[in-house]
Amino acid sequence: MARAVVLGGYGLIGSACMRALAEAGFDVIGMGRNERVARQVIPQAEWLIRDLTRVDTHEWRKILRGVDVVVNAAGALQESARDDLSGIHETMAMRLVSALEGSSARLVQISAAGVSEDASTEFFRSKARGDAAIQASGVRWVILRPTLVLSPSAYGGTALLRAAAALPMVSPAILPAAQIQTVFVDDLAQAVVHSARGEVASGTIADITEKGSRSLPETVDALRRWLGFPAPRFRLPIPVAGLWFLSRVADGLGWLGWRSPLRSNAIHALQGGVRGNPATWEAAGGSACRSLEDSLATLPSTLQERWFARAYLMFPIIIALLSFFWLSSGIVALIGFDAAQRLLVEHGVVGAAASTVIVGGALADMALGAALLWRPWTRHACLGMILLSVAYLIGGTLVAPDLWADPAGPFVKVLPGTGLALVALGLANER
Repeated sequence: MARAVVLGGYGLIGSACMRALAEAGFDVIGMGRNERVARQVIPQAEWLIRDLTRVDTHEWRKILRGVDVVVNAAGALQESARDDLSGIHETMAMRLVSALEGSSARLVQISAAGVSEDASTEFFRSKARGDAAIQASGVRWVILRPTLVLSPSAYGGTALLRAAAALPMVSPAILPAAQIQTVFVDDLAQAVVHSARGEVASGTIADITEKGSRSLPETVDALRRWLGFPAPRFRLPIPVAGLWFLSRVADGLGWLGWRSPLRSNAIHALQGGVRGNPATWEAAGGSACRSLEDSLATLPSTLQERWFARAYLMFPIIIALLSFFWLSSGIVALIGFDAAQRLLVEHGVVGAAASTVIVGGALADMALGAALLWRPWTRHACLGMILLSVAYLIGGTLVAPDLWADPAGPFVKVLPGTGLALVALGLANER
């Protein structure tokens, strides 16, 4: 049985490749850096957990010994606290081909339509440099360059398009001149299988895409119809300046670990259009890719898709509200220290104990509000908020049960905040 390794195996594209290769009879191993996510996405698969940017040539040789096919589906959109574009797109590719030199293994590189070394974004430039390193090697390679990938699961730009399609009554008119082509993830995965089997000649570089294209607003409209939402009552023009302001905010959040699809690299890519030419792939013997309409007809459109689209819109609002609530709660407690101390004294908590409760509680509130914004800690912060809220209610009930009847509702108001933290905890998974 032929053996295949898929780098970035739990990603939107990588996971589809793993399943397609397994169905085609390959013995498949996935690689990625997050074991928890890997086990959630394809629990039955064999996984090697590594930070791909840190694997050197010597270790690659050991990992890939006896492997027939390597599929590189690893990638990142933009530099951030979690992602190094040069490391994942260029350095890793160079180490990979060095490790494969002299072997009979085939390398299937999943790149992106529109890459070039003089492109407008480092995403495309770093992808192009990685592709060039592969082309210059003596390895048997095929480079596939998909356009916008549609999938039953949603991540990144496709998730954002679903969210835009779910806006009530209004549809955003974003970059109306940009032309978009799509590819269904199963068509891309089958292209990988054909390449892995050697049915596509080594040295092939091909865009994987549908034939037709449409504007970005037309793409959003198609997704809106697919989701079953009513047609918008009016269009909301989004000026380019406003879009770039949002992208700069998203870039800043990227350094807190948030991989927003609104980051500047994504906006640059959309502004230039997401297009490819399917002719090379078809000339190489590949099958034609489905159109957007045919792709959407293949995908389910059920309550869970509509819930996801709306929840994706609400999640950043929930995070912002929770962070503001907990940070302001701590700050207000410190500013109103004397009033808070008097309240505790009235209920029998005096001296150092009262000061400790007020200052400790305020610092804990602010720490949780800040931790929520650091993406790797978001789930932990939500859990901390829930536990601390319960502790506040239990402790407060023991010390001052009369506050449940207070007209200002200091205890009652804790309950919706706790519920919001539960919702955020449930939505915090990225994949």
